[in-house]
Amino acid sequence: MAILKGTTEIEGVAQYVKSTANGELITADISRIWTAKGYGRMAMATSAVASLIVRPTTVAIATLYNNTNKYFVMERAFAHNLVSIANGQFGIWLCVHPVGMTAPTNDITVRNTTNGGTALTEGIFDAGATVVDDGWFPWGESQMSVTATVPGCLAQAFIEGKIIIPPRAAISASSVAQTAVVTVCMGFHWFAVPQNEFEVV
Repeated sequence: MAILKGTTEIEGVAQYVKSTANGELITADISRIWTAKGYGRMAMATSAVASLIVRPTTVAIATLYNNTNKYFVMERAFAHNLVSIANGQFGIWLCVHPVGMTAPTNDITVRNTTNGGTALTEGIFDAGATVVDDGWFPWGESQMSVTATVPGCLAQAFIEGKIIIPPRAAISASSVAQTAVVTVCMGFHWFAVPQNEFEVV
C-alpha cells in the first residue's frame, strides 16, 4: 500500500502525523490534551482539620472514590494550611485503595473543571472517611509555616499519572505534621479518562 505524504502506517491503516510546514513534528503533553477534552476535575474539602502527628491509619482527611466507568488519572494532591504555629511543618501522605472498596459518603466540597466547563460531580469525595489501611506513603515535599498568624502555606504532591484509580477503587490523602495545631484543607486534581484512550497501537 502506498503511504501518502504526512502519514505513517500502523497495522495496514494510514495514520496522519501532524507537522509544521518545515516538517517539525508536533507533540503535546497528554495532560494538556485531556484538559482540552474536558477530562480535568478538581475537588477539595471546605473545612480544615487537624494534621496527624503519626503515620495515617484508618481515618483519611480526604478520600476520592471512582464511581464511574472511566479511569481517574491522578495529577496532584494538595493541602492548604489554615492554622499553624511558627515554623510548623507538614507533608502529604497518600493511600490507594483497591477495586471493590465500599463507596464512602459524598460530602460537600468545592468542585471545578480545568477547562472552563461546568463543574461535574464525577467521583465521590469524602472528608474524614474511615478507610482500610492499604498502605500509606509520603508524597511530595513538606512545607513550613513561617508564622502562626499568616495562614496560606500550600503543599502539593505532583503525582502526574503515577497513580491511576480504576472504577470502584479510591485514593485517600492525609497530612502529617509535628503538631496537631497545623490544620489543612485537602483535595485532588485528576483526569477522568475513558478506558479506550489507554489503548496503545
